[in-house]
Amino acid sequence: MHEVLFEVLGAKVTGWKLFGYCGVVLFAGRWVVQMAASRKAGRPVVPRLFWVMSVAGSLMCLLYFVWGKNDSVGILGYLFPTLVACYNLYLDMRVRPAESGLEEKSP
Repeated sequence: MHEVLFEVLGAKVTGWKLFGYCGVVLFAGRWVVQMAASRKAGRPVVPRLFWVMSVAGSLMCLLYFVWGKNDSVGILGYLFPTLVACYNLYLDMRVRPAESGLEEKSP
């Protein structure tokens, strides 16, 4: 995973970097999902997909910083968000077990 796969504008891209890029896209893309769900509901909502993307993206970034880069700053930067996202996903699944979380129902 540390071998250079290709170069883009002088930047060497490895398998670990691709893995890290995917994690960053997931982690950042969760806000697009949240915005779309809020727009559809007409009020601020946090769909379950937001938490799934948070867990997946932060975990991928954490793994990248642990094994791909061995960078303690990145590890500390993604350790807490990973734990918080896991806890929030757990709470969401416990509170709304039958719902997919993709739609927010009105009370």
